[in-house]
Amino acid sequence: MKAPPFRYVKPATPDDALALLAEHGDDAQILAGGQSLMPLLNLRMARPGLLIDINGLAELGGITRDDTHLSLGALTRHAEIAASPDVRDAAPLLALAAPHIAHVAIRTRGTIGGSLALADPAAEWPLCALALGAEIELMSRARGPRTITADDFFQGLYTTDRAADEIVTRIRVPAAGQATVHHFDEIARRHGDFAIVALALSANRDGGRFTNVRIAFSGVSDRPVLARGAMAALEDRNPDAAFDALAADIDPPDDATYPAAYRRRLAATLLSRALAKLGASTTHAA
Repeated sequence: MKAPPFRYVKPATPDDALALLAEHGDDAQILAGGQSLMPLLNLRMARPGLLIDINGLAELGGITRDDTHLSLGALTRHAEIAASPDVRDAAPLLALAAPHIAHVAIRTRGTIGGSLALADPAAEWPLCALALGAEIELMSRARGPRTITADDFFQGLYTTDRAADEIVTRIRVPAAGQATVHHFDEIARRHGDFAIVALALSANRDGGRFTNVRIAFSGVSDRPVLARGAMAALEDRNPDAAFDALAADIDPPDDATYPAAYRRRLAATLLSRALAKLGASTTHAA
């Protein structure tokens, strides 16, 4: 396949990139890692008139942390996240998820900002952002910066709250404390394939009690979703009830390859594995 014709620009500064977006709007497309965009171009599923290559804009990269948050520049590569001691210490969920993303070559080029902006419902970073209660920072030349929570950012299949003239600039996640526990798991046909269903969990544990529980699933909707009923059941110290609640929390798509009932079963299996790993006793059989 061959990409449709487009103009290519590599701006020298973030402000230059924002100016181009402000001028061209929906006709422009940001190129970050390109691991999703380039196949979409070659399949002619994306047809931008202008491709704005933001690689090399150092202001949009880097991993930093303070006492309360881990901050990741939008151009941070998947492989950088996997290798970062700060990530392993402050946001272990990201370190757990990173090896599940495609293959080494893609992890070397792909970026967290590009993944969040694309909002593929089977991708790992949107799922983790939701489970961690991440904040996504965006910038527009006309309106300046704004911050939105992951809960509100993902709106549907490849659809987010990002406006056409905005760039994702940074992602902030709460730094894990001594009581924080994380878990990531997914079921795929082969390692490196998109998951059929995946789970990401973040919580605080005090002895046998869990608080601030966030359990997110992908592969069960057109976007990552929080299993709010299951979360409440776990906080109420009733992990068995989490499985009944999960049935109401998710409404998987139905298709010939992976029917909705099958995805429900996989979701329950992943939840059972997660609770077993966390030491939450249940009578549910995986």
